[in-house]
Amino acid sequence: METQHGLHTIGELAKLTGLTVKTIRFYSDEGIVPPSDRSAAGYRLYDAEAVARLDLVRTLRDLGIDLATIRAVLERKADIGAVATAHADALDAQIRVLRVRRAVLRTVAHRTPTERELSLMNRLAQLSAEERQSIIDDYHEAVFGGLDADNAVQQKYRAVAPALPDDPTPEQVDAWVELAELVQDPSFRQRSREMVVESARVRTEGASEYPSPAQQDLADKVTAAGRSALGAGTAPDSAEGQAIVEELMPAITAVYGGTDSPSRRVEIADEMSVFVDPRVERYWQLLVIINGWPAFEPRVPAWEWLIAALRVESAH
Repeated sequence: METQHGLHTIGELAKLTGLTVKTIRFYSDEGIVPPSDRSAAGYRLYDAEAVARLDLVRTLRDLGIDLATIRAVLERKADIGAVATAHADALDAQIRVLRVRRAVLRTVAHRTPTERELSLMNRLAQLSAEERQSIIDDYHEAVFGGLDADNAVQQKYRAVAPALPDDPTPEQVDAWVELAELVQDPSFRQRSREMVVESARVRTEGASEYPSPAQQDLADKVTAAGRSALGAGTAPDSAEGQAIVEELMPAITAVYGGTDSPSRRVEIADEMSVFVDPRVERYWQLLVIINGWPAFEPRVPAWEWLIAALRVESAH
């Protein structure tokens, strides 16, 4: 198969490399693998270096590297190590996207989502990590835009963001879809902003330490009492329910101030309700699922029970 002087015709080169004559001619016309010489009849001839060059071109093309970059590598205008690194990074990004798409398909396969959920899942499958983060950043801007950047609640929200893993479970896909829909809801954004503004006011007017030991102690007591009442099926307006309120009132007034009375209880219930919203707690539950953190027991139902119990006497 070898011609005189150790050169190969284009047909021989095709047999040596496994590439088609058409492909080799194209690379030759593009100057990527130029002929080493020409025969007396004008046919292209290629040497052993051309064989090695073609093998490299085929390898790089199989890895998805474009011809312009390959030409730069062959002409020593680009470092092959840097090119390989860049393309490895690009492949990593593609793999991450494909894993998310696979998780979305598994989610769809295991249940029948609504049209809106399916649309959101499809969008999720197309988004990069940066694009997913932009949805959260937009939510943060709607909630915190123009407010004091030193606000403790703001710092907490901004520091904790959903980070969908590269290979998410169907449960994490479900959670991300729900969270994406939640943070784009105007009413949820407004509610979140109200809580942040009120939290800043309470913190400014209260003790330097927030929450204070008394506030934390009350939160623990209310959560425990409310959960116990709910577990026992105790109604807020029952004698047993009101007895629980009576037991808690000293700790409540120590934090909220004022003298215990039916009207003051209603005022305290109103103050508490500003910070009690099941959707906000759901936001944090979804973060836990997406980020793979330990689950926590909801506190909102216990506080809703107490708020209802505080309003009982004024309702009669």
